[in-house]
Amino acid sequence: MKFAAIDIGSNGARMQISSVLHDEENIRFKKVEYVRFPLRLGHDVFTEGQISSFSEDRMMKLMLAYQLLMELHEIDDYMACATSAMREAENGLEVRGRIEQRTGIHIQIIDGQREAELVNNVVVQSLGEGQYLHIDVGGGSTELNVYSDKKKIKAKSFKLGSVRLLEGTESKGSWKKMKEWIEEHVDTQQPVKAVGTGGNINKLFDLSSKLTESSTSRAEIERMHQYIGDFSLEDRINKLQLNPDRADVILPAGDIYLSAMKWAGAEVIFVPDVGLKDGMLQLLYERSCRRKKK
Repeated sequence: MKFAAIDIGSNGARMQISSVLHDEENIRFKKVEYVRFPLRLGHDVFTEGQISSFSEDRMMKLMLAYQLLMELHEIDDYMACATSAMREAENGLEVRGRIEQRTGIHIQIIDGQREAELVNNVVVQSLGEGQYLHIDVGGGSTELNVYSDKKKIKAKSFKLGSVRLLEGTESKGSWKKMKEWIEEHVDTQQPVKAVGTGGNINKLFDLSSKLTESSTSRAEIERMHQYIGDFSLEDRINKLQLNPDRADVILPAGDIYLSAMKWAGAEVIFVPDVGLKDGMLQLLYERSCRRKKK
C-alpha cells in the first residue's frame, strides 16, 4: 500500500508519499517521495487577512504537481490538510474550492484541536512514563499538550507561531496566556520533559550536540539559538546553509520552544522527527484497515 499526506502550513507546504511495511508485530512507513515548497501563506493572511492571487497561483501549481506525483506513484489513498493560515484567510474556502475543481485534491481546513490530535497520535508512541509537555510550533499557531504516563490530560492552541512573530502579528497577550496556561497545567513539583515537533526544532536539534539519538538539553538549544542569532540572515543562508524560508523563522520559533520549556521547568527535550504528515499517514492506514474488515 502507498499513501500520500499533504500538509499545507503557514510557512511551507509538504507532501510525503510512503509505502507501508509490515513485520511480525509492527507496521512502518517508508518514505518514497517528499516534496516541500515555501508557499508562505501566512505572510499574506497574517498581514492582509487573505490569500493573494499570486500565492493562490503558486499553490495551484504546487497542487497540480502533487496530483501528478500521486498518479505516478499509484497511491491507494491520500489526505490533504491546511492549518492556521488557510483557516483564518477570508477567502480560504473560495481558494480551496478553485483548487479542488482544477486538481481534484480535496483540502480539509482543520482547526487547532484536530491538528493536535493528528500529531499526538504519532507523538505518543515515542513517550515514556512520567510527565511530558509536547510543544508543536507552526507558522501560525503553537499547540501545547500535557501528558502523564502516555495519557494526554490537557491541550491548548495559541495564536503564536514563527511567521506571526516574524510579521509582528501575534495575538495580543499571547505570550502571557501561554505562560499562565503552562504554569497552571504542568505540575512543576514533578519532573517534566519536553517533546518538540515542527521543522524549526528539527533543524535546531540537527545542529545541536545530542544527549541521546533523539534528545538534547534546553541549554544546548539555547546555545544553538544564540549561535544562529549571531549570523546575519544572509550568512544563515550562505554559511549555515539554511533554506531562506527557514533562516528567517528559526529564531522566533526557537523563542517559543525555549520559553515554553523554561516556564515548565523542562531541562531536556525529545525531538522524534514526526509531525502532521505522519499523523495523516497513520490515519490513512487505519482507515484502509477498517475498510478491509467491512
